[in-house]
Amino acid sequence: MLEAGPPRVPTRDFTEHVWPYQLKFRGFGDQAKLLRDQPVQRLCFACDEYSHQFFVNDHENPYTFPADRPFMWIRGRQVGGRTFCWGRESYRYSDYEFKAASRDGFGEDWPISYADLQPYYDKVESYIGVSGSLEGLEQMPDGKFLPPMNLSCGSLLAKKVIEQKFGWRVMPDRVANLTVSHRGRPACHYCDQCQRGCHTASYFNSPAVTLPAAARTGRFTLVTDAVVSHVVTDQEGMARGVHYIERLSHHHRDVQAKVVILCAGALESTRILLNSASPRFPKGVGNSEGVLGHYLMDHFTVEGAGGFLPALRSSTREPVGRPCGFLIPKYVNATGRRDTNFLRGYRFDGDGSQEVYSHAFGLAAAGRDWRAKVREAIPYYFAIEAQGECLPRYENYVTLDPEKVDAWGIPVLHIEASYGENEYQMAKAMRQDLAEILDLMRVEKPQPPREELSVFGKNIHECGTARMGNNPKTSVVDKFGRLHDARNVFVADGAVFVTQGCYEPTLTIMALAARTADYIVEELRRGNL
Repeated sequence: MLEAGPPRVPTRDFTEHVWPYQLKFRGFGDQAKLLRDQPVQRLCFACDEYSHQFFVNDHENPYTFPADRPFMWIRGRQVGGRTFCWGRESYRYSDYEFKAASRDGFGEDWPISYADLQPYYDKVESYIGVSGSLEGLEQMPDGKFLPPMNLSCGSLLAKKVIEQKFGWRVMPDRVANLTVSHRGRPACHYCDQCQRGCHTASYFNSPAVTLPAAARTGRFTLVTDAVVSHVVTDQEGMARGVHYIERLSHHHRDVQAKVVILCAGALESTRILLNSASPRFPKGVGNSEGVLGHYLMDHFTVEGAGGFLPALRSSTREPVGRPCGFLIPKYVNATGRRDTNFLRGYRFDGDGSQEVYSHAFGLAAAGRDWRAKVREAIPYYFAIEAQGECLPRYENYVTLDPEKVDAWGIPVLHIEASYGENEYQMAKAMRQDLAEILDLMRVEKPQPPREELSVFGKNIHECGTARMGNNPKTSVVDKFGRLHDARNVFVADGAVFVTQGCYEPTLTIMALAARTADYIVEELRRGNL
C-alpha cells in the first residue's frame, strides 16, 4: 500500500481530550497561519487548532477552478486519510439509488443492484461496527447494527411533531461509533470530539481497524510519504506498477505489481489515471472514450435552519457529548409524496440539545452571579438541515491543468462543477419543508434556512469521474471496478459511482471495495490476472 502522507501518532496527533486552555490560541488556531497554509482546508469545520494536522497544505496540493464556479476540495494525506475526521454516517443505498434511471429516465442505472451489494454491506457493518435502529424502510435498508444511540430531548420532541405531521420517520443517526464493545474495541465514551482522532478507536478509522488486520496477515507492506503520479503500462495495455515520488526527498521510485488498485479518493484516483498517458493511452489510462473525469457529483445542503425550544428550557445540566443526532430518510420522490418539479430527493438531519457553553459565554456577569444565571435556565437549540442529491451530469468534470503542477511536479486537477436547475428546484422544496418544520416546532428566535446552497465540494462526498457500467463507451470501469482499458487496474473508491443518492457514500465505498477485493482474489485464483 502506497500512502501519499505520513503516519499519525495518537499521542502526538490526537486531541479529543485537550481543553482550549491547553492550546496557544484556545482552539481557534493561528488564523494567519491557517490562511497562509490552508486557505481551502480551513473552510472545513474540523480544520482548526485541534485538527489542522489531518488536512493537506494547500500550497503543496493546489488545484484550479473557474472564478465563478468555486470548488472546495477537502483532503487528508496521511495513513488513514479522511477516516480520522469523517462524519461517520453509514447508510446503505437501495435500488432507489442503484436503479434510479429506470424510475425517472435520467442518466444510467448502476450495473449492479442492492441484492449484489447486500452481503458486502453485511460484511462491512459487522466488521467496523455501526450503531443504528431497525426501521424496515424500503428506501433505506436496515443493516447489521449495534444498539442505537439515544435521541436527545429535543430530538424526541422533533420525532413526535414531525412524524405526526408528515408521517416521516425520525430515527437515531446510523454511525460508525460503537455503542458496545466490538471486536476488541471499547464503546464510545461520548466526548463528542470525533474529528480530533480517537485514542480508544471507538469509531471506525482504517489505522485502528483495517490496516492492523492487514498487517497481521504477514503479507502487508506499507510505504508512507509516497506520492503516486501515474500508473505504468506496457504496449499491450497492462499495468506493470506505479510511479511515485518520495514526499520529503522528491526522489522518484517505481513499484511493480500484478494488480494495481486505486483508492486514493474519487478525484485523486481520477487524477492519477488522467496522468497515466502513454502511446497506447494518449489521454490517460481508462480514458479511451473520453468519459474519464466526467459526471462529478457532490451532495448539496440547505443549512442554517434552527431556533430555541422554550418548552425544554432547564435548570439541570445534561451530560455533554453525543456523536450523532437524528436522521429523516428520503421520502420525497421515494415512498412519500411526488414532486414533479425535480428528479430524485433529499433527506434531513439535525438535533435538539442544550446550549450550555454558548449560553454561558453570552451572559454578562461574573462569579457567583454568573454561575446562578447559567443554572437558571439552560436553553435547548433545535437545528436541522437538508441534504439533496446532485444529478450526474457530463458537464461536471475534472481534467489536468495544462500549466499548474503540485509540489512534486505532478499536474494538478482543473475542476469544472456547478449545480443545475434540478438542484435549485429541489432546494426550493427543501427550504419549504425546513420552514414548516421550524413553525411546527414552535421555536423561538427562528433562523430560516439560508438561501444559498453549499459550495460544490463542501460536503466532502465527491463521487463519480470514473463511473462503472457495462458499456465501455459510457463508463470507465466494469461492475467490479476493473478498467475497461486495462484488465489489471481497478478503482475502489467513490470515483466509480453512477448515482449518489442523498445519503453519505462511505459505507457503499467500503462495500464496493470488499466486493472488488473478492473478485480480484477469485480472478487471481483462476489465473486471469
